[in-house]
Amino acid sequence: MNKQNIIELLLYQKEKALNTKGIFRRRAAAGAAAFGRQKEIHVLTGIRRCGKSTLLRLIIKALLEKEKVSPANILYCNFEDERLEAFESRDFQTLHEAFRQIEKPEGKLYFFLDEIQNVPGWQKWLSRLYEFENVKIFVTGSNATMLSGEIASALTGRSRHLRLFPLSFREFLDARNVSLAENDFLRPEVRVGINRQFADYVASGGFPEAVKTGDRSILQDYFRDIVYRDIVARYRLRNIRQLKELALFLATNIGCRLSLNKLRTALGFKSLESIRNYIGYFEETYLFHQVPLFDYSVKKQVYNPKKLYCIDHGMAAEVGFNFSTDSGWHLENMVCIELLRRGLDVYYWKDSRGREVDFIIRHPRGLLEAVQVCWQLESEVTFQREIEALVSAAKRFNLKKATLVTADTWDREDAGGVLIDIVPAWKWLLEDNREGKHHVHPSV
Repeated sequence: MNKQNIIELLLYQKEKALNTKGIFRRRAAAGAAAFGRQKEIHVLTGIRRCGKSTLLRLIIKALLEKEKVSPANILYCNFEDERLEAFESRDFQTLHEAFRQIEKPEGKLYFFLDEIQNVPGWQKWLSRLYEFENVKIFVTGSNATMLSGEIASALTGRSRHLRLFPLSFREFLDARNVSLAENDFLRPEVRVGINRQFADYVASGGFPEAVKTGDRSILQDYFRDIVYRDIVARYRLRNIRQLKELALFLATNIGCRLSLNKLRTALGFKSLESIRNYIGYFEETYLFHQVPLFDYSVKKQVYNPKKLYCIDHGMAAEVGFNFSTDSGWHLENMVCIELLRRGLDVYYWKDSRGREVDFIIRHPRGLLEAVQVCWQLESEVTFQREIEALVSAAKRFNLKKATLVTADTWDREDAGGVLIDIVPAWKWLLEDNREGKHHVHPSV
């Protein structure tokens, strides 16, 4: 590319990057100033339009304000800009020279490279910068393959990974300037207000622009971009119809166990391999996540059906064909994504009698936790079904307690020596459950 064109783009993009007015605060930006003191390349990944560019801008803001980094030492380049479509790996050197020419930086440099996976060979340039330049590098990408195979090998020992999700319920409240003190949960009037906010979160999902504008139709556009730009174009697929039909089927059947043979019959696929490949593409672009059956036998985990969840319950509702008024699958999807957001290993489980627990969680220290999800405990039959499944899991894995997440029921049940915390979803989403803590009950 022509150096003058690159200079003009750098000036334009940097002006936008330094303007943080009106952007949402992200919890992942906590401690952002310290990121700049770490030598390793920070690789920020996540689904398209979940806020990765915003996170870069928040990190830049923290470096300028807390670390007193000079703006002249910051390079920002977004490779999603259509004016960079002709950019090739050999142009990275021109980019570097153009930056030094217009900014004349001194000392340590800070490079922020957005959606860099659009340029083949980017990892080799970053490796050279890492080894021979005094530069801290942040990169973003919308594809999990940034961390696999050749790329992972090229950055071994040189990178730190941070995965970003759509807004959590906590961040949703942050965006609406709703703050909560530790004991606010115990005040009935506060719980009423949080319930209203939670209902809005259920309806909108967590994509920042949908939350900001209230326009959920934008989620249809995001879905199409992921299918066509991130999957069809990248993998040069020809049978677009089947790919889209599979995506719509999965969005409509959130939390269901997947039988590849039934999928092949229902959607007219010629081979199971095609279905596996397509689901793999959905996972690589973070659109869907598969949850395996928990078993100490890895072979049984591999061969048993998996359950599948969408990266955002709002997107699944917008693109799927689920016309039921039952919001149970919304809640189950929210709980799954929140567990992933917390960095936990997530499975489902069922016993020999077919009683199923939605989520078995393996904590980093090896601790297991059982979490069941049910929108309404509207009948004694439903209540007993959910409790019996949790008790079965607790006895199987020697657990003293378990959690039942509901729309708004707040209670505690001692079932055969197993303590069942029945927790409103809004409260569970706002707590840090990484260590399997007990939930504070309003009567305690």
